[in-house]
Amino acid sequence: MTVEPLPAGMGREMHALVERLYPIARSITGDGLRETLAILGEGLPLEVRDVPSGTKVFDWEVPREWNIRGASITRVGGERVVDFSRSNLHVVGYSVPVRARMSLEELRPHLHSLPEHPDWIPYRTSYYRETWGFCVTHRTLEALEPGLYDVEIDASLGPGSMSYGELLIPGEEEGEVLVSTHACHPSLCNDNLSGVAVAAFLAGHLLDRRPRLSYRFLFLPGTIGAIAWLALNEAGAARIRHGLVLSCLGDPGAFTYKKSRRGDAAVDRAAALVLSRSGKEFRVGEFSPYGYDERQYCSPGFDLPVGSLTRTPWGEFEEYHTSADDLAFVTPRALEESLGVCAAIVEVLEGDLRYVNTSPKCEPRLGSRGLWKGGGGEGGPGEENLALLWVLNLSDGRHSVLDMAERSGIPFHTLAQAVQELKEAGLLEPGG
Repeated sequence: MTVEPLPAGMGREMHALVERLYPIARSITGDGLRETLAILGEGLPLEVRDVPSGTKVFDWEVPREWNIRGASITRVGGERVVDFSRSNLHVVGYSVPVRARMSLEELRPHLHSLPEHPDWIPYRTSYYRETWGFCVTHRTLEALEPGLYDVEIDASLGPGSMSYGELLIPGEEEGEVLVSTHACHPSLCNDNLSGVAVAAFLAGHLLDRRPRLSYRFLFLPGTIGAIAWLALNEAGAARIRHGLVLSCLGDPGAFTYKKSRRGDAAVDRAAALVLSRSGKEFRVGEFSPYGYDERQYCSPGFDLPVGSLTRTPWGEFEEYHTSADDLAFVTPRALEESLGVCAAIVEVLEGDLRYVNTSPKCEPRLGSRGLWKGGGGEGGPGEENLALLWVLNLSDGRHSVLDMAERSGIPFHTLAQAVQELKEAGLLEPGG
């Protein structure tokens, strides 16, 4: 399959999706996550799967379902100083229900702020420890006066399920490319509505094509979602040949690719090749067992070839896990560039095959077959002709097209075109 160029304007469409999803109060379970998956399902044939609370998944357990309807802090006899309806970051994720009147001294241990950014609201969670709390701007915290406050968190925490979305685009071969993104954070655009949008549009771009490889897209709650999927699909995980975890793809920073645990997997090489030819700033980093869900897919019991693609990595931009990670922080241009990089990586993975030269003893006559571009004696063969020669020389059943691109320095798509021309001329056949 040749991946066709992306239509113009997809950055604006992705940003519009981010804007639509932005207000939803998501968490690792609950109605907000299901609403998000339902919206994604409007454009994709997404299968939404539910894993009951209490299900054992390796060393973990699917937590109870959490839903929140509202929350506030009101000074007795005075104004409402915190209101969940203004920002769903105001409540610590998975806070237990609360309805109480308390003094400021009793309330303060439950308030979180960012003194270094006094106008930003932090994002905090407590998935696996029963507690409650509010996140506020530091200006709000400093302005609180001694006295009594009515505190309410209208939430529920009980038996239910954890939802995730899954889409398989079948290919000609059983081998799969996994594209995984966490869809659980509330109003945080770069982390990770950007990853959700890029994954959704990449899936849409592939849906009407017949790829060589199969593509499995997962929209999951962070950590527990990937662990649950692996636990429930342990046998099928062996079909994954390549994988990408997508996150933080909407900011204006340079691209960052984090290698798989293997370090030299085809997806690692493909990502490095694409980024090196992109004309954009980038860096390639080694694997670390901390980060996003690549650490689950790369755990030693699976050791899947899954890397992670971001722009500025988590924790390296000031807006990370704060209210400043908003709609103004992610841009259509950054989203479109990120989608383009993902599509280019797919193109490399699709075309990374081995071939055998059917006329290996000296060069075959390319001019007589109409393959040589231009005449002789012109000072050099030109890139298209050189691509033909590299493909013929390295088509020994041992070298793939990715090997050729790395060794020759010729763009992958130029080599892929040369492969097609040589196949049509009967000079190449599948091999290896």
